[in-house]
Amino acid sequence: MEALKPIFTLNLFGYSFGVTINIIIQWAIIVIVGLLSFILTRNLKVIPDKKQNILEIFVETVNKLVRENMGESYLGFVPFIGTLMLYLLFMNLTGFIGVAPPTSDYSINLGMAAITFVVVQAFAIRKIGIGHYFGGYFKPYAFIFPLNIIERIMLPVSLSLRLFGNMTAAVVIMDLVYSALAGISWIAQLVIPVPLHMYFDLFDGTIQMVIFVMLTMINIKITAEH
Repeated sequence: MEALKPIFTLNLFGYSFGVTINIIIQWAIIVIVGLLSFILTRNLKVIPDKKQNILEIFVETVNKLVRENMGESYLGFVPFIGTLMLYLLFMNLTGFIGVAPPTSDYSINLGMAAITFVVVQAFAIRKIGIGHYFGGYFKPYAFIFPLNIIERIMLPVSLSLRLFGNMTAAVVIMDLVYSALAGISWIAQLVIPVPLHMYFDLFDGTIQMVIFVMLTMINIKITAEH
């Protein structure tokens, strides 16, 4: 795939890193989210305007989501969960501008899942202590220690594969649709794919973001309270 071919190479600390179009899109999304955050949080007012209303609705939605699924004591995760939601949603919606979603690249999904894995384990150790954390691998019986290890490792694997599989399937289907319509007319390529984009990019992209975020929240809570 063209999206997986490096556009240029960075040499850092004696290692070469190929920069693909998907990485550039990620950087662009990071900049966009950062700029939006800066613009929307400037000059906050006691009586909110339309811009501030949008911001407050989003923040309150994330607060409610974390409170209902994790509990009041986990509200400190609101910034992390909110950022994860925006970042994933923006990446999943790039199909609307004719760019394959970066989440159709497994390495990107695995990287995001690895971040979630580290957050889950680090928070659990911080909350219950390193002794209690590692002791949990031997519960309820010591002989299931290998199974508990596999269970933890499967978190990033399942998160990344689920997102990758669904987003890649959507990209493949849309490519097949455009290829089939190319033999008809360019007008057909402009009109017929619209409802498909609404489903595969907007609906499915949003659903996959919600699933990833929900599983992240659930695993943070369950692991910290095991």
